[in-house]
Amino acid sequence: MTDTLLTRRVKFASTIEYDVINVIDVFDVENMALLLPGKVKNGCRFVVVDKNVDLHYGDKMRSYFAHHGVKAKFVTFPGGEENKTIDCFFSIIRELDGFPIHRRDEPIIAIGGGVLTDVVAFVASTYRRGVPHIKIPTTLMGYVDASVGIKNGINFAGHKNRLGCFQAPQKVLLDNSMLQTLPRRHILNGVCEIVKLAVIADAGLFALLESYGRDSIELCFQSNEGRAILDGAIAGMIRELEPNLFEEDLERKVDFGHTFSYGLEARHDSDLLHGEAVLLDVLLSVEIARSRKMLSEPNTERIFEVVRKLALIADVSELEAHLLWSTLEERVYHRNGLQRVPLPRAVGDCVFVNDITYVEIARAVEQLNGRMALRQ
Repeated sequence: MTDTLLTRRVKFASTIEYDVINVIDVFDVENMALLLPGKVKNGCRFVVVDKNVDLHYGDKMRSYFAHHGVKAKFVTFPGGEENKTIDCFFSIIRELDGFPIHRRDEPIIAIGGGVLTDVVAFVASTYRRGVPHIKIPTTLMGYVDASVGIKNGINFAGHKNRLGCFQAPQKVLLDNSMLQTLPRRHILNGVCEIVKLAVIADAGLFALLESYGRDSIELCFQSNEGRAILDGAIAGMIRELEPNLFEEDLERKVDFGHTFSYGLEARHDSDLLHGEAVLLDVLLSVEIARSRKMLSEPNTERIFEVVRKLALIADVSELEAHLLWSTLEERVYHRNGLQRVPLPRAVGDCVFVNDITYVEIARAVEQLNGRMALRQ
């Protein structure tokens, strides 16, 4: 009798759905967005909150849950890239395991910046093989970028986001009033991410930044124009992410600014914020595109002018050709053997390239330093 190799294929399709919701005063006791859907009567919530956010809103948050009779366990998190670690991940897991929640109707709540929401989402994806979670971003970076998608992770062995997963939140609640307590540097940090998206994928958003960006920064995005910029950035990010949530297509416009920045952040993890590193990457990529005559000089000047006008932090002295080249080589592994670097060919449009050389990077660094020196 001849052995027959039997193959059975298992197929299962699952729809990913979650809501990104603008809310007014998320901790107002009349606002049920934070608790519904989910168990309210005799319910529990495990809440991880940034320690600085807790100083501003802690009493209001605790009163909110107490008002609704929901037992809440609060864990404060220090935030910052240096805390996006396996140790912090396990510390939250231990706290969660000591405060058991229902697996489906008592979602974990993450209140803080992008680092916090990344770590908590990773916790939610691993605890009991996945429990629901809700994100409330409190930094501009988290508001327009980190909270909107489904990928999250932690840093490992000197590499950003080396461990992670795709885990959709139950919902994302956006309360822009919380941006008013941010230090100016953190406002600018988030603006860098908005500039990135505008340059590579959204000419209309870029025009809003040109016209209203400076005043919006001064008002912490509380004006009508500021809210229009935020709404445009969120809509643009969702438009880019939604067709490719699991990154099956590795040519992603939103990877603009995320090629060379990884090495910069790893080198300067306590001194360089994520958006600041992204902006340096954007400017270097713009310079490469200009040198290739892919991007016109007027468009190049327009990009540099908006950076100047918005007073964004761009210390190009951080750029070292050897570091940038080694970072690009590492990204090739992440992008499955090709560089797949998005470069702008106009404001709001891009092309992907796979042939950037070390010499080209070194020349762009030199040209960028010269350009920025002339602007001082």
